[in-house]
Amino acid sequence: MAGAYSRCVTVRVVNEIKQATARLNTEFPEIQVVDAAESAVIDRGADVLFGGWGEHAPAVVARGVRWVQLSGTGIDGIRPEVLAAPIVTCARGASSIPISEYVLTSMLNFEKGFPGNYLDAPPKHWNFQRMDSLSGKTLGLVGLGGIGERVARIALAFDMRVVALRRRPELGSPVDGCDVVGSIDEVVGIADHIVLAAPGTARTRHLLDQRVFGLMKHGAHIVNIARGSLIDQDALRAALDGGVVARASLDTVDPEPLPEGHWLYAHPKVLLTPHSSWSSTAFFDAAIDIFCANLRRFLDGQELLHVIDRGEGY
Repeated sequence: MAGAYSRCVTVRVVNEIKQATARLNTEFPEIQVVDAAESAVIDRGADVLFGGWGEHAPAVVARGVRWVQLSGTGIDGIRPEVLAAPIVTCARGASSIPISEYVLTSMLNFEKGFPGNYLDAPPKHWNFQRMDSLSGKTLGLVGLGGIGERVARIALAFDMRVVALRRRPELGSPVDGCDVVGSIDEVVGIADHIVLAAPGTARTRHLLDQRVFGLMKHGAHIVNIARGSLIDQDALRAALDGGVVARASLDTVDPEPLPEGHWLYAHPKVLLTPHSSWSSTAFFDAAIDIFCANLRRFLDGQELLHVIDRGEGY
């Protein structure tokens, strides 16, 4: 695949991704690693771009990049000029550890009544608070990729029942004990916790709308670590106010950043974080692992891992 091309790998070096440079220089002494922000790189061009999200990325790709390795999973925020590269791969699964831990934390917080059950004054009754357990509860997963699969495994270890909706249900489940269902209606009708782990595409836009909220099990907890576009937020507000949804733990919203004064900031049943569930040294290490594995394949002329499907949008 690389054959006739100079082996110059252009890396967007920023924040934690800086650690990629030293590793690449050690493991691949035959290539040249440079910063994509350098004007000389843009003028000269390169074979490979790692990152794909910097302001200089379109110009670098336009100079003949053969392959773009994205440092994340989603492609909805990537510039079309970058996605137009001959081959684009993503870091699928790199964020599964930190995000699955975020999901588990959110579900445990809900069942234990946190943060409301933390004390800031003497309670009316000592040695008694209303708390519950994940054991015996049903988790409804929307999406069964790398993140959904890890969430399912952890939930099963907590003795939860796990059902999942995936785009191709005929593939079954990669996790023993996780049941694949055929529609979103089946998920929301039985789930105590609904975790959104599907990509943001035209197909999944407003997957949770007024109709679906009307079918939802009363008192459900929603965790969104996917994309804000999966939820019709006006319908969510009505479901929260009506008690259908007991809590929404949202790491992704629409739009992002969420503007000052938006109702989601102040709603008492919403716990909001700024699209940071992926953030961890484990994520950056895993993303670099995927890039290095693919770079070896690129240099050896082999098929690359995690090639995106432009038609599906992920």
